[in-house]
Amino acid sequence: MADLTTTYSPPKADSFSVDLGNAHDFQKDKYSSQQDEFEFVSARHEAGSPGIQGTIDPGPVLTSGDAYGVRNRNMASKFLESKGFGWLLDEEDVEEEDQRPLLEELDIDLKDIYYKVRCVLLPLPQFGLNHHVVRESPDFWGPLLVILLYAIVSLYGQFRVVSWILTIWLCGSLMIFLLARVLGGEVTYSQCLGVIGYSVLPLFLIACVLTVLSSFHYISMALKFLGVIWAAYSAGSILCVEELQHKRPLLLYPIFLLYVYFLSLYTGV
Repeated sequence: MADLTTTYSPPKADSFSVDLGNAHDFQKDKYSSQQDEFEFVSARHEAGSPGIQGTIDPGPVLTSGDAYGVRNRNMASKFLESKGFGWLLDEEDVEEEDQRPLLEELDIDLKDIYYKVRCVLLPLPQFGLNHHVVRESPDFWGPLLVILLYAIVSLYGQFRVVSWILTIWLCGSLMIFLLARVLGGEVTYSQCLGVIGYSVLPLFLIACVLTVLSSFHYISMALKFLGVIWAAYSAGSILCVEELQHKRPLLLYPIFLLYVYFLSLYTGV
């Protein structure tokens, strides 16, 4: 009978060798710190050198509640929480957007209003102002303030004149807007409303002067005519866009009549 026994011999592992010939160079290439990279400070206090002093502020201490900022509830608070009404005591975090100033909330820019007032009072191009700002960025509060100031000056114990002036401002601006659109001008009603309102400012100044010079008939008449021309020129020069440059008289005439009516309201209705 043949011998069936076999012997298992594990495979020989591949032989490998490591060249350590550059071991000396590897030791030389290892990182070695230099003296100028570290600076050791002596802890001893030398004579004549300033000492280091100071305190650590522990921060605000929570007087009410635990270390995590949870408030202690009183008897009423505990009673509401037990009844399921604890949500009444929750406080919402007020965001920075909710703490904006009142003028910013109402979209009132005093610097912008002041610049537009200067543009109306100084309509000539020699003053170097950008008069198109009054038309391109219209606002509501500035013209409303000017109209109210003129209405207050026009008061002679008749409060109904205020409503008349506001009505003429709104309806007159609408008529000027429709006329400008018919003539081909690319303007909006808000732009006409702002320009017509701001341009009442010369009439306001003339009305203030007339309270002193009302006894001089010819001087007062000249001032009234000057105020109307001033206001109409300011409004017309701002509203007359490029499309209306050749049709300016057609727009200036109704604007002139509108300010004549504004001035007629100065003596009351």
